[in-house]
Amino acid sequence: MNRIFGKKKEPLPAISLSEAGAGINTRIEGLDAKIKGLDNELRRFKEQLKSAKGPTKASIQKRAMETLKRKKMYEQQRDQMAAQSFNLDQTSFAIESIKDTQLAVSAMKTAAVTLKTETKKMNINEIEDFQDDLADMFEDMEEINEIMGRSYGTPAIEDCDLEAELACLEDELDGDEIEVGQSTPSYLQPASTGSLPDAPSQIPVTSTSLPVSPPVEEDEYGLPVRPQHQQQIN
Repeated sequence: MNRIFGKKKEPLPAISLSEAGAGINTRIEGLDAKIKGLDNELRRFKEQLKSAKGPTKASIQKRAMETLKRKKMYEQQRDQMAAQSFNLDQTSFAIESIKDTQLAVSAMKTAAVTLKTETKKMNINEIEDFQDDLADMFEDMEEINEIMGRSYGTPAIEDCDLEAELACLEDELDGDEIEVGQSTPSYLQPASTGSLPDAPSQIPVTSTSLPVSPPVEEDEYGLPVRPQHQQQIN
């Protein structure tokens, strides 16, 4: 039966995106190495063409053209592999984003259930009543402070009367200062500095000089020695 209908093919093992991307990147690295080797050959052919002539130059030029064709083919294959690798990376990123979104949604659902449970423990009407009571108590405290701050027995005085009295008081104070300055005795008033003589700027030099006594001689014990003329007189 297997000879007639053939054998059923077994399914290929599933491969992950990371494994597929790693295989493609390995092939891209191999193509880059081949392209680099062909670049070195083209440089060598270019140097040889500078000095070659005749049939030799034609042969070298033909080999260089074949090498350039191979390079173009490898570059095309590398670009295709790079595009496949980019698509795999994009797909992997999309899958990871979906998984992260699922985790975020699950966490938000759990948080919503918890928030709903905790909110049921609170009564909005009780909170409003509590706030109203606090506001009433603060208003009562303000009224109490205003009542306690009242003054008793103080006559009602207009602001214009107070301003006029303050102006008169300032005039009286200015007049008192003038009278005090005029009644002060002359010996208590500060003296003017313009009538004082100027201080001497130089030290006077005297022509007379004081006599200078001669130095007194001392003996080996530190006692003064009498002059010789006084010893002869004695």
